[in-house]
Amino acid sequence: MTENEKKAPLLLGALSGVLAGFAALTVAEAVAGGVRPQAGPVVAVGGAAIDRTPATVKDWAIRNFGSDDKLVLQLGILAVLALFALALGILALRFRRTGAAGVLLFGVVGAIAATNRPDSTGVTDALPSVVGAAAGAVLLYALAGRLTPRAPAPGTSAPDASESRTSPSGTSESDTSAPDRSPSGTPESGKGREPGEGDGAAEGKEPAEGSAPGKDGEDVQDSEPAEGKASGEGWDRRGFVIVAGAAAVASAGAGLLGRSLSASGGRDAVASRRNVLLPAPGSPARAVPRGAQLRVPGVSPFVTSNSDFYRVDTALVVPRVDATEWRLRIHGAGVVRPVTLSFDDLLRRELVERDITLTCVSNEVGGPYVGNARWIGVRLADLLAECGVRPPSKGGPADQLVARSVDGMTIGSPVEDVMDGRDALLALGMNGEPLPFEHGFPVRMVVPGLYGYVSACKWIKDIELTTFDSYDPYWVRRGWARRAPIKTQARIDTPRPFARPGTGAVMVAGVAWAQHRGIDKVEVRVDDGPWQEARLAAEDTRDTWRQWSFPWQATKGGHTLTARATDRTGAVQTEKRARTIPDGASGWHSVVVTVD
Repeated sequence: MTENEKKAPLLLGALSGVLAGFAALTVAEAVAGGVRPQAGPVVAVGGAAIDRTPATVKDWAIRNFGSDDKLVLQLGILAVLALFALALGILALRFRRTGAAGVLLFGVVGAIAATNRPDSTGVTDALPSVVGAAAGAVLLYALAGRLTPRAPAPGTSAPDASESRTSPSGTSESDTSAPDRSPSGTPESGKGREPGEGDGAAEGKEPAEGSAPGKDGEDVQDSEPAEGKASGEGWDRRGFVIVAGAAAVASAGAGLLGRSLSASGGRDAVASRRNVLLPAPGSPARAVPRGAQLRVPGVSPFVTSNSDFYRVDTALVVPRVDATEWRLRIHGAGVVRPVTLSFDDLLRRELVERDITLTCVSNEVGGPYVGNARWIGVRLADLLAECGVRPPSKGGPADQLVARSVDGMTIGSPVEDVMDGRDALLALGMNGEPLPFEHGFPVRMVVPGLYGYVSACKWIKDIELTTFDSYDPYWVRRGWARRAPIKTQARIDTPRPFARPGTGAVMVAGVAWAQHRGIDKVEVRVDDGPWQEARLAAEDTRDTWRQWSFPWQATKGGHTLTARATDRTGAVQTEKRARTIPDGASGWHSVVVTVD
């Protein structure tokens, strides 16, 4: 047997495992399309992995992959599954049932993960993983069977490589003495013994075990198979190709069906968003001051477009909620009049429009996870007051508002901050249109001055009033602080790090923020020189970021540019570096440039 012939079964076994894994995933996704997309095994296992990942690892992933962190996670899961499938395919060459059982094990893991997710709807969430794994196990068992050498057909024997050899004269001679033949060429079976001696057929004996009746009634013993065949005639090449090809086509079809079902399941949500007509706000935002947007190339726009607005959350599948079926429940400690509201109920209330800058707690110094948008929604404090809620400063028993998302996320906000007069909103619109699905349609929370993980619940469905002592929301259980006001920060947008500007006038510019306090001053330092005050753009509100610029007479060589901000309370941005965990990063932002 050649080396390639020895490798072929192993390679085809590995291919069988991959095909079985592919079939299991696509069938599972097809079933999930009929149940709900979040019940698919990759999404369920990925969500479970996110929940169990240490905060430092999550922070590293967000810092290095940004909004692509979920894609990287899913690709990692698929890579692990592919290796697992390869191993099962090779294992099934010798142990078909064990290999198939391994695929079923994958289904059990997916089913457990799906049914234990915070947003699980029950045992039906296990169906995609179970059905997909069953399909993959059956396929692997069938493919491995085609790769198993077949037994010889009745009445035949396999050739033995040791039966004959070529003599020096070129003729073939037997390794064992052949029976003497008569001149007619027939064996002289009676030579050297009495007629019938040793003749089992003549004595009426049954053929020996392992033999088959030969010509003229003589017994032919089964021989060992030739080299390269475990037994008989070898594996079923034609059958393997047919089964593998059909499985690949069927799996691809199942994948397309799953996508179609998932898309159709969200069509009602898409239609409901398309039909939303946001009324004119009863309290419109004031016009953005003319000087709020600097005409400096490279500086961030004052208003961040919906498509460019940062997204940091744990949802591997963006929830698509039908606004006509959406409901919000407000209940808990200190809620005198619990209420359940529909989307139309909110639309009929007075709407408030405000410019508010949001910041993610995972934003490193100088990082991109900050953006400014014009939001339209309902004052959350008014809703709470109508339910009889009082803040702690006025004797209310609840100091924490826990918002729950349709995907199971829980976010805790200080009741005092929500009800202290700031523009805390249940937002329905963003930059003049209904919220994009990625940013929380149909309704999300927006609270200026607080990092998103303690204020900005997307796809909100439930608000419970409780206390910080009695309940820890999702991120607090993972090591983040319970309270997290946004820290004062200044960021240099231009020149970019490692830029090579020419000598002479170079405009240094960027943005600074201290939501709900406002920015009073930004200063820039070149190398270790003195701090010099930058020119501030016009302020929109204290809840939005503020652009700034500084004309620098650049000299040849390498330089370090550093910026710091002072907020309206007089507090100067600290130089002390701090990680994002537990309550946001701190430190001055610097860039290194080389002037040519």
